[in-house]
Amino acid sequence: MSNAPLMPKATAVWLVENTSLSFAQIADFCKLHELEVKAVADGDAAQGIRGHDPITNGQLTREEIEKGQKNGDYRLQLLVSKVRLPPVKPRKGPRYTPVSRRQDRPNAILWLVRNHPELKDSQVMRLVGTTKTTIAAIRDRTHWNAQNLTPMDPVTLGLCSQIDLDFEVSKGAKANPDAVIRREEEPEEQTLLSAEETTREGAGDLDVESVFAKLKQLKRDETDEDDDDDHRGRR
Repeated sequence: MSNAPLMPKATAVWLVENTSLSFAQIADFCKLHELEVKAVADGDAAQGIRGHDPITNGQLTREEIEKGQKNGDYRLQLLVSKVRLPPVKPRKGPRYTPVSRRQDRPNAILWLVRNHPELKDSQVMRLVGTTKTTIAAIRDRTHWNAQNLTPMDPVTLGLCSQIDLDFEVSKGAKANPDAVIRREEEPEEQTLLSAEETTREGAGDLDVESVFAKLKQLKRDETDEDDDDDHRGRR
C-alpha cells in the first residue's frame, strides 16, 4: 500500500485549517514539500481545493494528531487499511483506440495486410484494436469504404508503438516464414531514385560543349525565321 494518503493536497488543506501541526509534520504525512504546505497556509496554493478529512476516511486518528501537536518532532503514521482489494488482472483483448483515431483503423489494417502478410488476425487486432470481421472485409475488398482506403502506417497514425509493431512482426515471421519469403520475392514498385543515387559522382554528367552547341543552333534558327518574316512583309 502507498505510504501517502489519498488526495494529499486536499488532506494538507484540512490539516492546515483544523490542526496546529507544523508544516514539516503535514508535509511529511502528505508527502509534499514543506514549502508547498506553507503556500497552502498562505493561500498561494491549492486555491479552490476543499479540505479532505483523513479521520473520517480511516487514514488518521485523533490520537495520532494529538501526539503530533504535543511533540513537533513526532511524525504522523498513516493507518493501514484493513480492507484488502484483490489485485487487478491485466485486461486481455483488443487494444483500446481513441474515438478520434478509429476512422484511421481501416487504413492501418490495409497497410498491415499488404506489408506484413505474416501477421495473424489476432496480432492485427492487438495492434490496432479491431475485429476479425473488419480484417476479413479489408482482405476481401468487401469493406464498405474499400475504394477510398489508403494504406497508412499504424505507428504514424498513433495506433500502436514501433516497439509493439516490431515485436508482432518478429513473432509472426517465426510462426509463418513462408509469408516473409513470398513478400521478399514480390517485385518492388518503381519509385523515385534516392538522393544518394542522383547525387553520386558520375551520375548524370552533362556534356557542356554539346549543350552550348544546341543553344547556338536554336538562336540561328530563330534568326533565320525572323529574316524570312521580314522578306515576306516587304513583298
